[in-house]
Amino acid sequence: MTLHLLYIDPGTGSMLFSILIGAAATFFFVFRALLIKIKLFFSGGVRGGGGAAVFGAAAAAQYVIYCEGKQYFNVFKPVLDEFEKRKINLVYLTSSSDDPVFEINFEYIKSEYIGEGNKAFARLNMLNADFVLMTTPGLQVYQLKRSRLVKHYSHILHAPSDATMYRLFGIDYFDSILLTGSYQADDIRKLEDLRGLPEKQLVTVGCTYLDVYAEKIKLLPPKDSSVFTVLVSPSWGDSALLSRYGEKLLSPLVKTGWRIIARPHPQSKKSEAEMLRSLMEKYKDAANLEWDYERENIYSLSKADIMISDFSGIIFDYVFLFDKPVLYVNHKIDMRLYDADDLLEDADGCYDSLDRIWQFRTLKEIGIELLDNFFDSIGEIIKNASDSAGLKAARHKAKDEAWQHRGMAGELTADFMIQTVNEIEPDFRVKNPPDPRRADKE
Repeated sequence: MTLHLLYIDPGTGSMLFSILIGAAATFFFVFRALLIKIKLFFSGGVRGGGGAAVFGAAAAAQYVIYCEGKQYFNVFKPVLDEFEKRKINLVYLTSSSDDPVFEINFEYIKSEYIGEGNKAFARLNMLNADFVLMTTPGLQVYQLKRSRLVKHYSHILHAPSDATMYRLFGIDYFDSILLTGSYQADDIRKLEDLRGLPEKQLVTVGCTYLDVYAEKIKLLPPKDSSVFTVLVSPSWGDSALLSRYGEKLLSPLVKTGWRIIARPHPQSKKSEAEMLRSLMEKYKDAANLEWDYERENIYSLSKADIMISDFSGIIFDYVFLFDKPVLYVNHKIDMRLYDADDLLEDADGCYDSLDRIWQFRTLKEIGIELLDNFFDSIGEIIKNASDSAGLKAARHKAKDEAWQHRGMAGELTADFMIQTVNEIEPDFRVKNPPDPRRADKE
């Protein structure tokens, strides 16, 4: 007897999960409506204050934050602190069982671990809340769907780089986007126009996690000036630094004898585990190469004299917080995966330069390009890397553009959340959002 195993590809799996969640959600809402009718019948038609009052306060929440991983905790920490200070209840849902929130004795923040992946999506897709804040992109695109009982979905940017460098349709179906700098609004508006989407609320609040790091830096010990340290901190994916070059970059760096810190993108551990395992095995005996997988990047950033990266947003963390030089490898990136690709295509189907995108244009101004055919001479290149007055001025200009309202992001985010809930109509009904895969250029 032959046993045949059924294989389901990821795309089909996502579709099947969406169907199951849709069916479950339909059953949930129908069953809920039936219960309400029964309760109203036996109570003589008298309802409590607000639709959720029938089930008590535990069935609904005014404010909800979803954190998909503990690495994003610092994005939300200033917001949690504001709600705690103002004595306003907030529900914090996390997909990390060891989220740092559980180490803090909040009085007004109710924290709950809801599992990862499909288990978390199943819970999120049936939320009952006035306002939901998250860093997770892709709402209404794959498994993460809008709940009919959520009145407002808001996405808070977790990098001061371009908002259009998300994977396709990443932020299209939120009601609002909280920006780190006002420059990010222009391209979002252009995408909305190109795709026929209604305008979202765009509010510049600053960068919450950079505010956190700016305070933590004050408590760090002084850098050991006797040890020259190079930080390799790339993005992830086929176009990223470690994926594309790997040994070609790390081997000459190790030969310099300097301290080398390799800090892969958090997503690499999930999507590129085999590549990382291979590199770590290759350099297991290299005493001057260390791998950093800490939740917070600030400790590696503080030790580095210079950074080598690609198109990762961590470049801006480094230059904004520590005002030091960056080397970047400028290679072709497949922009078809990103929202920004639509902004590069003109009416004739031709593509504009990547300089059209703020972070690529700015990187040329604040960084020093490292050509891959010069990797063998990387030691000399780093020695001769000049931190000119021009580079410093460009870094300060970029910081002013991309990290606004410094030190105020938590307060401004809380203000927007509270104001939005206060303005929501009592009889609000969430409209069905458009299909993100429909043809928008008709």
